[in-house]
Amino acid sequence: MQHSARPRPAGLYWSTGFFVAAGLLEIVLPMATDPGSRTLLRLWEATGKATLDFLVAFGLWKRVAVVRSIAMVYCLGAILAYAAAIAFAWAGAPFRYPRAMVIASLFEVPSCALLYPWLRSAEAGSVFTRPLVGP
Repeated sequence: MQHSARPRPAGLYWSTGFFVAAGLLEIVLPMATDPGSRTLLRLWEATGKATLDFLVAFGLWKRVAVVRSIAMVYCLGAILAYAAAIAFAWAGAPFRYPRAMVIASLFEVPSCALLYPWLRSAEAGSVFTRPLVGP
């Protein structure tokens, strides 16, 4: 059965788009919010982090089953990490967060909260059937 014969569901577009946008934000936000970090080394680091998001987006677009699991873990991790950061801030912990991280959280937390239920759904289970290696 060819995957290209079936139409791509809207959830696939949204989840792939989220990871592409997250990768772009990973590159753009640190450069835009911290003028002192505009170095080649910082750009290299940001691009390396963004590559992981782009690889997940590519795997989702290609409907690789294991990438669906990686995306679910990513979403849960993002929600829990940012919830912990908010809890620490609310408790008055003396942490300082980079502005880029705060802005990224405003994108990632709601997006992950919306994507996670679809990634867990039976519809997504029927979409992501391609093995990591093989035809």
